[in-house]
Amino acid sequence: MEWNAETLQYLSQCFLHTLSPQPEPRRRAESSLSEAADRPNYGLAVLRLVAEPSVDEQIRQAAAVNFKNHLKTRWVPSNDPNAGSTFSPILDPEKDQIKALIVSLMLSSTSRIQSQLSEALAVIGKHDFPKSWPTLLPELISNLQKAAQSSDYASINGILGTANSIFKKFRYQYKTNDLFIDLKYCLDNFAAPLLEIFLKTASLIDSTAAAPGGGSLVTLRPLFESQRLCCRIFFSLNFQELPEFFEDHMREWMGEFRKYLTTNYPSVESSSDGLALVDELRAAVCENISLYMEKNEEEFQGYLNEFASAVWSLLTNVSQSSSRDKLAVTAMKFLTTVSTSVHHTLFAAEGVLQQICQSIVIPNVRLRDEDEELFEMNYIEFIRRDMEGSDLDTRRRIACELLKGIATNYKKQVIDIVSVQIQNLLSSFATNPSANWKDKDCAIYLVVSLATKKAGGTSVSTDLVDVQSFFLSVIVPELQSQDVNGFPMLKAGSLKFFTTFRGLIQKPVAFQLFPDLVRFLGAESNVVHSYAASCIEKLLLVKDEGGKARYTSADITPFVPALMNNLFKALKFPESEENQYIMKCILRVLAVADISSEIAGPCIVGLTSILNEVCKNPKNPIFNHYLFESVAILVRRACERDGSLITAFEARLFPSLQTILATDVTEFLPYAFQLLAQLVELNKPPISPSYMQIFVLLLSPDSWRRSSNVPALVRLLQAFLQKAPHEVNQEGRLTQVLGIFNMLVSSGSTDEQGFYVLNTVIENLEYGVISPYMGNIWNVLFMRLQNNRTVKFQKSLVIFMSLFLVKHGAQNLVDTMNAVQANIFLVILEQFWIPNLKLITGVIELKLTAVASTRLICESPVLLDAAAARVWGKMLDSIVTLLSRPEQDRVEEEPEMPDIAENVGYTATFVKLYNAGKKEDDPLTDVKDPKQFLVASLAKLSAVTPGRYPQMINENLEPANQTALLQLCTAYNCQIV
Repeated sequence: MEWNAETLQYLSQCFLHTLSPQPEPRRRAESSLSEAADRPNYGLAVLRLVAEPSVDEQIRQAAAVNFKNHLKTRWVPSNDPNAGSTFSPILDPEKDQIKALIVSLMLSSTSRIQSQLSEALAVIGKHDFPKSWPTLLPELISNLQKAAQSSDYASINGILGTANSIFKKFRYQYKTNDLFIDLKYCLDNFAAPLLEIFLKTASLIDSTAAAPGGGSLVTLRPLFESQRLCCRIFFSLNFQELPEFFEDHMREWMGEFRKYLTTNYPSVESSSDGLALVDELRAAVCENISLYMEKNEEEFQGYLNEFASAVWSLLTNVSQSSSRDKLAVTAMKFLTTVSTSVHHTLFAAEGVLQQICQSIVIPNVRLRDEDEELFEMNYIEFIRRDMEGSDLDTRRRIACELLKGIATNYKKQVIDIVSVQIQNLLSSFATNPSANWKDKDCAIYLVVSLATKKAGGTSVSTDLVDVQSFFLSVIVPELQSQDVNGFPMLKAGSLKFFTTFRGLIQKPVAFQLFPDLVRFLGAESNVVHSYAASCIEKLLLVKDEGGKARYTSADITPFVPALMNNLFKALKFPESEENQYIMKCILRVLAVADISSEIAGPCIVGLTSILNEVCKNPKNPIFNHYLFESVAILVRRACERDGSLITAFEARLFPSLQTILATDVTEFLPYAFQLLAQLVELNKPPISPSYMQIFVLLLSPDSWRRSSNVPALVRLLQAFLQKAPHEVNQEGRLTQVLGIFNMLVSSGSTDEQGFYVLNTVIENLEYGVISPYMGNIWNVLFMRLQNNRTVKFQKSLVIFMSLFLVKHGAQNLVDTMNAVQANIFLVILEQFWIPNLKLITGVIELKLTAVASTRLICESPVLLDAAAARVWGKMLDSIVTLLSRPEQDRVEEEPEMPDIAENVGYTATFVKLYNAGKKEDDPLTDVKDPKQFLVASLAKLSAVTPGRYPQMINENLEPANQTALLQLCTAYNCQIV
């Protein structure tokens, strides 16, 4: 794309139309730009348009955004074939010109365009800086020094913002030589100019703030923004370890940091906008001193006392406004870090802990208007923060973390002080419950948040209160309140307490409250009915000593009709139509309760009506997964109890499943196939015509195009092969099934699924049916073995050959293989079966392969021939390794390169339904112990020709395996003679 007046006019028009409120011109312009973006020098042309002062500011801003996005996709194009469309890359000559222009253009732009170009520059810097862009840092420093001389803070902040973006790469990265080479280069060049501008700006802030009137927000804003950026760059450059330059100049940095934590700027802080500006700087300072406290404690200790005191007094004065949350959280995190360090003695002085608790912790744990608003307006986010402990740092949680930190070294004092505070809060509530309900909420929150979890388990404990008596006196009155909608936040807190301490609350006490939990499912508050559902679900998971479930089906079955009724009703509340906590509770109840036909009927009606609704627009994958699991477990448990229910379930489920198949609801197809497999398996032959229609659809190659569907389709195909073996051998269906096997086994990503199909064919069809196809099957397998031999494939091949042998005999195995190529059986045996046998894992697979291999050496004429003595011995050696050594001693995990799926673009992922899983079939139910089978078979064989086999064992088995074999013979009282 050449840069001339026509290009300028064309691009200007296009960007103008992208701003149009009318969809048609907007779409045309976007399409034109998308086409133009593939032409060489497009990015350079757009950048020149941004630089053109005669063009309208709005058009130039739209062009700057487009330029930034163009760089994101084309500076280093994605190598991921699943990323969708691929873009032609920007060529090196164009890249060089862009790099030559962008810094000066960014600095001369207005603030909005500058921020876009700064981001674009950071995109380039991420890939090219510093090695492929050695001129960038010198250019930034030179411009920074020029801008500093004229106090041009628009340019200064543009440069600092860019430096901040490109230096972020030094945070949270593993230490490597390359990283440290780049870091040293940046430190050598930028550390001194950074300190220089930081001190210059500090001096300007001091003089402006000291002048009459204290300086306006307009004057001070760019200065405070500059200092915040300097602090963020300081964080990046110091993150890996303490650089020498920063250690040498620690006094200057720390002096200014402390000043920002202890100085007020009334002229700026009088407006909420200005207060937020200063708070952002203070929060950045707190992050820096926390970093030094964590990583450079020794060098920092001289400054620790004054910072601890500054942060402390700052926290006692920070208001409860949510606009000040970030500062409060970062400040409390700093004190938490100090409390767990060797300098924790700062908290030991008389009255300090009391003051922290009263002035910092309790005020930050108390509910605020913002918390109430979130509770009412966005229940999902409230639960995410409150119950699930999301990454988002809330004041309430961080305040409790501070207490936990202090308790590391002052546990008794913290317990004593907090226990008194809890009693005071509860007394305050008792004097006027309706006015002081937040005091009770605060007390409950403290007990729950300060509970300690046992490592690796779900059980919790607390020393703050006696859980039983606190539960009875404080929590039970809330749970037994007849008004489920009164004081909903207090109800939610009480339900959360019950859930947290469920293991410590005695069964009779908890059980008495079960009807109340069922009642709370009818609460209007989304949080309350979600917490009630979660509490029931978690109670049903409680286990006593020895892993025995505390609450059994006998316990809950009387409540199930009312419970299920209320759970389904709760899903009708506004915004709870796809409430994952309720659906998870439905799943858990169905897993525990006795599912009678009286329960099953309404449940399948309720679940299918929800399924029909979510099919229209699947939004919540967690809810959807629990929904399908609920259907699967209901079908499984109800039909196991009463087979007559299958017809009723099919009548309800079939329309929903057909909708998913007919309308191609991508996300649900794998689930639908798994449920169909479950229904097929529950049927008794002959299979009904409605299922046979699905079987025909299943055999169509089109069904297998999406890789996400393959495991579920294989599961369904296996069900048909098991339940309708007669139908498989009609109308050419077996040829189609083997075509599917061929397709799957040829790819490394689906070969295991291919073997599942083949193994099911071998297991369920008569030898006379499959023998005409065996030559072709072996050809496919040998071709794959020749072209792409992986450990996984070879192990699957050994399992398949073993299954074939136990189902159709060793002679048929040998003959069908040798029919493909003379004597290939012994080659495969020696090169693949013997070395891979010891790698087999899984109880059924191990038994199958061990027994098949034993039968081969004890029954097959090929191996009993004197010429095969060495192969016979090696095979036995491998069998003994498999049976005598633990898995970790014989299996080395080999990471294998995954095959990139050929279907590019969006694909849903396969998620296995636990409750619709295929039951593992044991093809050798008559053999109980493969070790006993081995030595008994060997003893029988050796008795025919005494003296032959001990010599072969001596010559071919490793010494360790000879010993192991002898031990097995002794253990089972068998003798090899």
